[in-house]
Amino acid sequence: MAVLSDFQALMDSMTAAYRAGDASACAAMFTTDAQLYSPYAPPALGRAAIEALHREWTRDGVPDKELKVLQAGRSNETAWTLSSYSEDGGKTRGTSLCVWQRGADGNWRIHLCSLNSEEVAP
Repeated sequence: MAVLSDFQALMDSMTAAYRAGDASACAAMFTTDAQLYSPYAPPALGRAAIEALHREWTRDGVPDKELKVLQAGRSNETAWTLSSYSEDGGKTRGTSLCVWQRGADGNWRIHLCSLNSEEVAP
């Protein structure tokens, strides 16, 4: 398994859903009991809360959303990724650290995610 490229493919799916404003597809990338921590909103606990948060984040469209996996690793049914993200012409950017779990269906989903914003000079 080419860990980095496999998880980049998953993040490419997330990027496409984000750009399309498909909050449901974004949330489907997470386990049902996932946790999302972000400097942009209160913690989102569970897939329904994560979907509601993504609905808010994508409501005005985000055609330039980018997600790039910088590092990745895997051990059995657990994996991690460190990714960069950007949108709004690079005005919003940072890194995310995600812990992934492989489900009984064989699909990888994010179980825990923490976003960290970078300060952008005006």
